[in-house]
Amino acid sequence: MQIGSASSNPVGGPDTSSAELRSAKLAKDQQEAEGQASLELLKSADVPPSQPADPAIGNNINIKV
Repeated sequence: MQIGSASSNPVGGPDTSSAELRSAKLAKDQQEAEGQASLELLKSADVPPSQPADPAIGNNINIKV
């Protein structure tokens, strides 16, 4: 049994390739829509930058030898 386009009698008939193309296009469109929604969600998450409680923390390091 051969699988692929070289087969003389395709399993799905003549409409198989067009159905596969439609399916691939729908999957691509869905992925693009999900990606766009993700980008919009990241842009809308207005998270302020964090500030340290005390800027002097970490300036002095005690080292014992």
